[in-house]
Amino acid sequence: MKISGGIFDLVAKQQEVDGLEQRAADPDLWNDPGEAQRIMQRLTRLKQDVEQWNELAARLTSLAELIELTVAEEDETFRDEIGADINTARQELERREFALLLNGNYDDHDTFLSIQAGMGGTDAQDWAEMLLRMYIRWAEKHNYQVTVVDESPGDEAGIKSVTLEVRGPYAYGYAKAEAGVHRLIRLSPFNSAHTRQTSFARVEVMPEVDEAPEVVINPDDLRIDVYRSGGRGGQGVNTTDSAVRLTHIPTGIIVSCQNERSQIQNKETAMRVLRGRLLERELQRQREERLRLRGEYRKADFGSQMRTYYLHPSTLVKDHRTDTETSNVQTVLDGELDEFIEAYLRWSMTSEV
Repeated sequence: MKISGGIFDLVAKQQEVDGLEQRAADPDLWNDPGEAQRIMQRLTRLKQDVEQWNELAARLTSLAELIELTVAEEDETFRDEIGADINTARQELERREFALLLNGNYDDHDTFLSIQAGMGGTDAQDWAEMLLRMYIRWAEKHNYQVTVVDESPGDEAGIKSVTLEVRGPYAYGYAKAEAGVHRLIRLSPFNSAHTRQTSFARVEVMPEVDEAPEVVINPDDLRIDVYRSGGRGGQGVNTTDSAVRLTHIPTGIIVSCQNERSQIQNKETAMRVLRGRLLERELQRQREERLRLRGEYRKADFGSQMRTYYLHPSTLVKDHRTDTETSNVQTVLDGELDEFIEAYLRWSMTSEV
């Protein structure tokens, strides 16, 4: 089995681990706690990946030697045990091979996930809050850390928009499968006639980065506004003008953050969100250009949803990109998204070649 080279290059990963360990040993690094934390997180994830592949390689080597010895001596004593070990190793290899689908430049990064209510009025704002609950539960199932960066409540119910910070191994690599327009079809609980209603919400997923060669932000291109934060956040969150709103003038992108009490911390978080949004825009431009060259590009808007959740007249969740579907809608809304995410990752490997 060749692990070194190809998508997962053990030699290159080990070299990066060695370099990060040298940086971690530098006492001056801890003068910048934020940078030190990011280096340690990257180091921990890389070491885990390398150790898991090394353990699997050692197990396969040992198993191959045992099979060779058993065949040579025509000993059937361990036949059933070897069969079970082969099955276990095969399953682990399949899991590790699937992880190789997360081979993008930023797949192993933390992520920002934003939800914006679309067409559908109050129903759409309620739908956006249902999606918020779904993603928080999905993240918790994977032991990811979730923080609400900014939230705008709905007029009557639900939310108009929200941005989450999701931290954990390959958070962006997995969450990027959820980017796009999500459509809900149900009987509306917000009108007396209880009529069928179609609602839309857009999900954006951005990698969290401190620096990226694709993104250069000129300070002169930013307008910075501060205001008094509100909404969730506990006592004292709205006693000072700590919330920050950044406007990137060339693109018109607006980012807000109000989850921290410190204006400086909110500005730093807002800058990370803006950097991630600009990076995702560039990555999307590159993907679209590849599709244009193949004649397969279609503009994504509220008329081209990537997934539909049917609650009436039947129950069904269908992903229109991969044709993956399930009738267990409630399970999906409770955060069971892995089937859809895995199908998307496999589909994207062939659709973007």
